Amino acid sequence: MARIMLVEDDLTMVTLLKTLLGMEGYQVVALSIDDDVVESVLNDRPDVLLLDVHLANANGLDVLDKIRHHEETRDLRVVMTSGLNLELECKHHGADDFLLKPYMPDDLLKILEQNLNYS
Repeated sequence: MARIMLVEDDLTMVTLLKTLLGMEGYQVVALSIDDDVVESVLNDRPDVLLLDVHLANANGLDVLDKIRHHEETRDLRVVMTSGLNLELECKHHGADDFLLKPYMPDDLLKILEQNLNYS
């Protein structure tokens, strides 16, 4: 069972994503906004990180930079999300994929499958 880690500050979105991904057979770990993302990735070892760009207490791009610069997390598959079209900026920072909010569940599932099957 693939592990997906969510870093999202919208609690409604977290609930919806946990339900959707759980129904699709994924194991989901949702971080609180105060959690250290790099430390959590090191401890939980997710297969894919779903990371919002605009967080209440942090900038998702800064979090992504930390992930990419840490030796043990740099190869983690990261899908960034935002209500603004920041795909180029996210990919410049090292995101593997980007989803523009609001997105359809099928679009999320397709991107997750692509990242889980990445070789």
